Amino acid sequence: MTRRRLTVAPDAAGTRLDRWLTGALAELSRARLKTLIDDGHVQVGGQTLKPAYRLRGGEIVDVEIPPAPPETLEPEAIGLAIVHEDEDVLVVDKPAGMVVHPGAGHARGTLVSAALAHAPAIAGVGGARRPGVVHRLDKDTSGLLVIAKTARAYDSLIRQLAERTVSRRYLAIVHGRVRRQEGVVDAPIGRHPHDRVRMAVRTSGSGKRAVTRYRVLERFSEHTYMEARLETGRTHQIRVHMAALGHPVVGDAVYGRGRPVPPVPFDGYALHAAHLGFVHPATETRVEFDASLPPRMIRLLSHLRDG
Repeated sequence: MTRRRLTVAPDAAGTRLDRWLTGALAELSRARLKTLIDDGHVQVGGQTLKPAYRLRGGEIVDVEIPPAPPETLEPEAIGLAIVHEDEDVLVVDKPAGMVVHPGAGHARGTLVSAALAHAPAIAGVGGARRPGVVHRLDKDTSGLLVIAKTARAYDSLIRQLAERTVSRRYLAIVHGRVRRQEGVVDAPIGRHPHDRVRMAVRTSGSGKRAVTRYRVLERFSEHTYMEARLETGRTHQIRVHMAALGHPVVGDAVYGRGRPVPPVPFDGYALHAAHLGFVHPATETRVEFDASLPPRMIRLLSHLRDG
C-alpha cells in the first residue's frame, strides 16, 4: 500500500476532486483515481467525499494506493455450485468466504476466475477484470448470483437491474428482537465520512436512495430470523439498513461492533441470497431460482430454537 499526502493550492479552489487528482497524480489514470475515491481510499481533511466534490483550496488530501489488480484474469479450476446454466446465463450459489472478482488483497480464488475456467467464453463480457459480473455479493454473504455469458445477456441484465425488475430475496439472522412484523427502510446510503471500509445511512443528497423491505419469520430471546427484499442494490445495503435499525446481521463485525459473537462456531455473515428472479435475456420469459439455507445458518437456527 502506497500512501501520499498532498496539499491543495489556493488557486485550485472550485476544481472537482477527481480532476485535481488527475493532475496531482499523473501516473494514475482518471478511471483508477475515480475507483480509489469511490472505494474510500481518498480523504480530504479526514473525510471521504465524492469525485465531484469542489475543493476550497488549502485542504490536505490523503491518498492510499493499493496494488492494482491484474488487468487480465487467470482461469482457476475451482468448483462451482451451479443452479442453472444455458448459453446466455450462469446462476451459481456462492459460498460465504468467496470473493466475486479480484481486488486489493484478493487476486486469486475468486468466483469470476472459477467461472472463466468453467465457461471460457465469458472472457471480455462486460469488461476484462469483471467478466460477466452484473451484480455482486459480499465476500461473507452466500447465495444466488447470475453471471452473463454473452454481451446480449449482460446488457439485458444490467438494464433490468437499473429498472429494478430483478427480484432478490435474502434470509438473515440479526441481533435483537425486531418488533415490527414487517416494514420498509427507505434511507440513503453512502460512504461513511470517517471510515473508508464502511457505508452508512446518510442525509438526503449525500447518499444514493436505498430501499429494503423486511418481514419477520421467527423471533428468539435475543435474535430474529427474517426475510429482506431489495428494491435497490447499494453496497452493503441490508447490513447497513439493519444496523441502522439497531439489529445488525449476526457475524458482521463491521456494522455490529460490540455485539456478542454468534452462540455457535460460525463463518461469514448470517445473510443468504435465497431467491433470484429476472427476465431471461434470450427467451424473454420470467425465470426464478432458489437456494437452500446453508449449513452454517441451519446450525445457528437449530441452536436458537433449542435455546
